[in-house]
Amino acid sequence: MDIKQLIDKIDWGLIIGYGLKLTGAILVWIIGSWLIKKVMKQVARLMDKRDYEISLKKFLLNLISWTLKIVLVLAILGTLGIETTSFAAIIAAAGLAIGMALQGSLANFAGGTLIMIFKPFKIGDFIEAQGVSGTVKEIGIFTTTLNTFGNQLAIIPNGKLSNENIINYSAEDTRRDNLTIGIGYSSDIKKAKSILLAIANDYSKILKDPAPQVFVAELADSSVNFTFRFWAKNEDFWDCHFYAIEEVKTRFDAEGIEIPYPHQVEIQK
Repeated sequence: MDIKQLIDKIDWGLIIGYGLKLTGAILVWIIGSWLIKKVMKQVARLMDKRDYEISLKKFLLNLISWTLKIVLVLAILGTLGIETTSFAAIIAAAGLAIGMALQGSLANFAGGTLIMIFKPFKIGDFIEAQGVSGTVKEIGIFTTTLNTFGNQLAIIPNGKLSNENIINYSAEDTRRDNLTIGIGYSSDIKKAKSILLAIANDYSKILKDPAPQVFVAELADSSVNFTFRFWAKNEDFWDCHFYAIEEVKTRFDAEGIEIPYPHQVEIQK
């Protein structure tokens, strides 16, 4: 068989058709790769502008990049004439299986994503959540770590953390203390009130604006209960709290103001 006969037997229509498909696939790959780079740059720029947390930013960029690359591969296969329906079905089935197996982890991931985007708290804030109080040490994709008063690490799943109440004590620059102080019924109410106000006014770390407040809140069974309120900066709050408690006892004792406490009466027959 000579070369002419071999050339005559070649299906040029098939070769040209497949060549066009291959050329189209190459063009799709080039243009798609360029578009993916442009999209990733814009997404990264948007995340920087909105100050996304670094670990969330890296994770989301990787997730978006791989998703776009999978779409590009399916587009290239479709351009080559390869049936992509089965590939899409396999990917969907695998995603569903993984989602069912990692249901709890995905809930924690979603919670971590919401926390990092909406930022109800940040590292260094003192918060109370899930029955735990502490300073936020780390915000991860799946969990948040708190450092408690006892210097213990509390690790809270982000799924629960994002769906329950959170008290952020550091969100504002100042914080109000609210103490309940009881005195005996035989003690002088006006005198006790003036002592409490003096305690607040004598300490420089207790703010004078808003002004401290003292008022009778309750006539209880064995005591007249005052509500003693004052404001302090976040960093001074506990100094002011413990100062006030100690000064109440010291000054009430010095001025003869009784602080009631439970008594046990023994009756002998």
